Amino acid sequence: MSAAPLTTVPSFPAPPSFRGRVGSDASSGYYPAPRRYRLHLSLSCPYCLRIAVAHSLLGLEETLPVVLLPAVPDRPDGGHSALRPLYEASSHRHPGPALAPVLSDTWTGRIVSTHTPDILRDLDRRFGGDGPDRITLYPHGAGAEIEAVEHLCEHSINHAAQQAGRADADATARRTALGRLLSALDSLEGRLAHQDFLLGDALTAADVQVWVTLVQLDTVHRLHLDAAAVHHVADHPHLWAYARRLAAHPAFGPHLDLDGIARRHHAHCRGLEAAGAAVRILDWTAHRTDGSAHPSQEEPDRPTEPQDALHLRPSGSA
Repeated sequence: MSAAPLTTVPSFPAPPSFRGRVGSDASSGYYPAPRRYRLHLSLSCPYCLRIAVAHSLLGLEETLPVVLLPAVPDRPDGGHSALRPLYEASSHRHPGPALAPVLSDTWTGRIVSTHTPDILRDLDRRFGGDGPDRITLYPHGAGAEIEAVEHLCEHSINHAAQQAGRADADATARRTALGRLLSALDSLEGRLAHQDFLLGDALTAADVQVWVTLVQLDTVHRLHLDAAAVHHVADHPHLWAYARRLAAHPAFGPHLDLDGIARRHHAHCRGLEAAGAAVRILDWTAHRTDGSAHPSQEEPDRPTEPQDALHLRPSGSA
């Protein structure tokens, strides 16, 4: 099924990134204190979804409150009105949109950070507690490997999937991008064929990153791939079984706002869907409330072409 050329989506200047860090004590300025900070998250945003899952894994519900924002930003510049006062207080005449995620400090009324990797590391290292059963999302010595997984997801999956689904790219460029995407999925499949999690027996930030990337691949990028490409993407049984098992984990599935993701995509994309929109890889709704806390060896969903497949208005690559 051919797709119409993409219509240019208005772009807005990227706002300056706030890169404050939470230190270990009062000498660092920003230091941990119960309920001092707030997380402002829109669960339709993949960066926010990563933080929400990590927040639940670390059990920070009472220590670090979360303020949920609408799935679709309500300002013409793509920002959230609710965040505008924080941005203005933190950067006089702030020049760009007020975007999520945000870690804010209620004591000063200002933004600490909008940088997802920094926020995740600070949640784990400064707020995670010291109990014997606490999850460590960034184990000692695993930083380089986690960063490599983050790079793989961002460039070889997300970006490659976008390029593979671009209707205004030539066939060679699309094939090259699809090959890069499938190669990245193959590497993850190989790991998960022999272990429960990406880095071994323990769940880490790498698993949070990969799971959110797979959500984005199936709920957004899939809509712009042809049906054959989607079947190739789905042909990674260990990877999609892993995604399904994590969706059943109480720290993952409850944060999955499928309707919000669809509406956000609907609001921001232009062009036509491809045939892959009708090929469902995973039934996320069926698995996200199961409550199983540990992966089990199950077969993944078979890719299907359901009568109730999601059909958005004409849209382009996310």
